[in-house]
Amino acid sequence: MGDAYVGARTPRREDARLLTGRGKYVGAVRLPGMVHAHVVRSPIAHGRLLGCDAKAAWAADDVLDVITPADAPDLRLPCVSLSPGQRLLSYRALDDTIRYAGQPLAVVVARTPEAARDAADLLDLELDELPATVGIERALEDPAPLLYPDWGTNLFTDFTLGDDDCATAVEQAEHVVEMTFRMGRVSPYPIEPRGVVAVYADDELTVHTSSQAPHHVREHLADAFGLTHDRVRVVSGDTGGGFGGKEHVYPDEALICLAAMRLGRPVSWSETPGDRLLATLPARAAVHRARLALDGEGRFVALHVDVLGDIGAHPSNVGASTFAVTATTLPGPYRFDRAAVRVRGVVTNTTPTGSYRGFGQPEGTLTRERLIDEAARRLGIDRVELRLRNMVRPDELPYTSRVYQPYDSGDYPLALTTLRDMVTPVEKDDGRRRGIGFSCHVETTGMGPSMDLKASGIQAGGYETAILRMEQDASVVVSSGVVSIGQGIETALAQVAADRMGVPIDRVRVVLGDTAATPYSSVGSVGSRSLAIGGGALTQAAARLRDKLVAIAAHRLEAAPDDLEVAGEAVRVKGDPQSSVTLRELATAAWRGWDLPDGVTPGLEERVSYDPKAYTFAYGAHAAAVAVDPETGKVELEGYWVVNDSGVLVNPTLVEGQIRGGVVQGIGMALTEEIVYSEDGQPITDYLLPTTREVPDIEVVMTQTPSPLTPGGMKGVGESGTIGPPAAIANAVAAALPEIADKITDVPLTPAALWSLL
Repeated sequence: MGDAYVGARTPRREDARLLTGRGKYVGAVRLPGMVHAHVVRSPIAHGRLLGCDAKAAWAADDVLDVITPADAPDLRLPCVSLSPGQRLLSYRALDDTIRYAGQPLAVVVARTPEAARDAADLLDLELDELPATVGIERALEDPAPLLYPDWGTNLFTDFTLGDDDCATAVEQAEHVVEMTFRMGRVSPYPIEPRGVVAVYADDELTVHTSSQAPHHVREHLADAFGLTHDRVRVVSGDTGGGFGGKEHVYPDEALICLAAMRLGRPVSWSETPGDRLLATLPARAAVHRARLALDGEGRFVALHVDVLGDIGAHPSNVGASTFAVTATTLPGPYRFDRAAVRVRGVVTNTTPTGSYRGFGQPEGTLTRERLIDEAARRLGIDRVELRLRNMVRPDELPYTSRVYQPYDSGDYPLALTTLRDMVTPVEKDDGRRRGIGFSCHVETTGMGPSMDLKASGIQAGGYETAILRMEQDASVVVSSGVVSIGQGIETALAQVAADRMGVPIDRVRVVLGDTAATPYSSVGSVGSRSLAIGGGALTQAAARLRDKLVAIAAHRLEAAPDDLEVAGEAVRVKGDPQSSVTLRELATAAWRGWDLPDGVTPGLEERVSYDPKAYTFAYGAHAAAVAVDPETGKVELEGYWVVNDSGVLVNPTLVEGQIRGGVVQGIGMALTEEIVYSEDGQPITDYLLPTTREVPDIEVVMTQTPSPLTPGGMKGVGESGTIGPPAAIANAVAAALPEIADKITDVPLTPAALWSLL
């Protein structure tokens, strides 16, 4: 049977409800007796909360509860990703030691949001302010204010990956390019803010939340409150964007649950726009001191990088793992004789850093690709030719990089040469300087194997489970632990199920996002894994269910199973469509237990857990065309091109949309977005997202190299678009301004930053 849906541009089935206002968002949850919470945040970055006088707040109209640190001394949340020698394994949800501006200090609950907000202003906070430590390098200076004095340092973790003799190889090489790169702190910024509606009744906690990983949230809340896991239910409906920022439970979200348990009535809270830059975990803040060594022929001899990562005030759920992923992806699609990366995580008096789309990979790509361009400039070699000279060839795959990454399949040179032929330079004489920049990457996708996660310090499993059921009327229900966060997974899973089971897609229902109705998923929809792992489990479940249907049909038709095929909503003898039995007849008989062959049990339901053997590796090549005004430093993007390979494409339209959206976020990182702190730890809240004026047409070409690992051949694509733009744009700016090319090292490349360099 040929696929009618896998590979087709099937319209997103989610859009019908989302575009007509029927989406199930947390902000729309209304429950009888529901009240509202406001989180009180620290106005200072470092110090102690000596007292919190709540008498005036308690006396305010409609106030129902005030929670201070004294009310939750033992409420803690875990760090899931642990690094070697990590000094802190969990943190208090409500702490009287203040380590960042925006840290939760209290919660006020009232009958209306306005009453809660007004009462919060009546709290009398007695604060003892201490000097703040802001900036990764400053945090390691001696002396520097210590966030955890008993450590005697602000160094959180320090480890090395790769070859021990890498530094020696660099020192002995004929050519060495040495540069230091800085990546600004950026925010995930989903359209739907974080939100929670918590209900505690009959000794059970039900939490409606905007989350990428509802089972993850469930187990952490259960452990935090000492509840058995069966007494906590987490419901995540139509999550309005996640981008990594919603992959775990936050302290303020746990506090809303505490309020519901104290009051015995539903409590609602949504993050305000003003709080988002203070409270939702940002990412990317890092400094890379990097050296690329080459021989006289331009062959890559060694790559040596010192990664300094800003952890923020305390380790978040992901700790220093974003910087570890930077380390493992730094070699990209190239061969190096030697590679080594030192990773150091540092605590500072800033909001803790966490996950963001790309998860450490844009940073590593910026460093590597800028080094390559600078090497090409200094050696007088064409930038594309230098890359092709050192790229891993298709006949070398599978290939294990010098930092242990087992690349599975692909054609990296083809992606780059295809891209080179797509690029069309813009030629205008308007006083601006123009340049084209390239970047290439290999992307870690399909966050998987459970034992690999254990070995790398991640306290979670990487498998996914699918439950596939055919009802008596031959309609199909898919239940999965991954969730919908705008990526179209509901449509993609329906396409896979419809093809594999031989039914129209409108006969498939997909159930996601409710821990009481879906199979367990340890980490949910993160790490470009929803379709690669969740779809892999579904593919295997469908194969089993098809085999059962065919076995029942063979018994009915008195034919050998190998002589049958599923087609036209029936199982029929190959070459003889008249000799057939409909899926509905088979399903009805199966559920009634009628006329089944020996050894076949009643019902049509399969549950399969797929734990991948290894990660899958997507890859891509990006190019950007820029025009730079030398009088102002303003950069305009005039063209953008992408070639990407994510294995088998279940829905090309969804994939292209994911890539274009990711590119837009990468453009923001490259040109406009950054959370900047003052010396006393106060965030400067001007945060400039790219608009349609900053985003040109983005031309996307997809190639397809199936993964030999994933059932169905899929690889991940959720982060692909975000990884390449900072490097491609920075390389384009360097090409436009060769006189300062070696100084194009930091992003974002704002007009002020470029003007200063010029």
